[in-house]
Amino acid sequence: MARSPKPFILGFTIIIGALGYLAYAGYEESKAYYHTVQEVKAMPREEIGDRRFRVEGDVEEGSIEWVGEGVDFRLLDEGDLLAVQYRGKDPVPDTFRDGSQAVVEGTLREDGTFHAMKIQAKCASKYEAEYDYENHSIESAAAVTEDPTY
Repeated sequence: MARSPKPFILGFTIIIGALGYLAYAGYEESKAYYHTVQEVKAMPREEIGDRRFRVEGDVEEGSIEWVGEGVDFRLLDEGDLLAVQYRGKDPVPDTFRDGSQAVVEGTLREDGTFHAMKIQAKCASKYEAEYDYENHSIESAAAVTEDPTY
């Protein structure tokens, strides 16, 4: 006697449904839009809600305060400031310092403070290749940098 294919079909449907749900949930979790500090300040609080997004700006000079494993600082963009608290799992990048460009990912709290779960400091131009116009070649910035602090 042949076995009924119904249990196989049911099991297959459950597995495919679970995989589809996990893929969708992972996609939604990783989706974060870029905004400038100015755009965040202009958004109505109802529009932001608990949505996760990324904010880009310059670290304000003198605003960095180390708090345990995290850091508090302010992002500056065209005169607008955004207070940021970072308490993420990853260490703060070595290139993170006053005046550097930074991208933070997280959520905006009711008090207007941005709670960052991820932080990236944009690399300075010292890591970009420089073009040698005399020899028509590209040299690494490490080879042409004269400042030993880099």
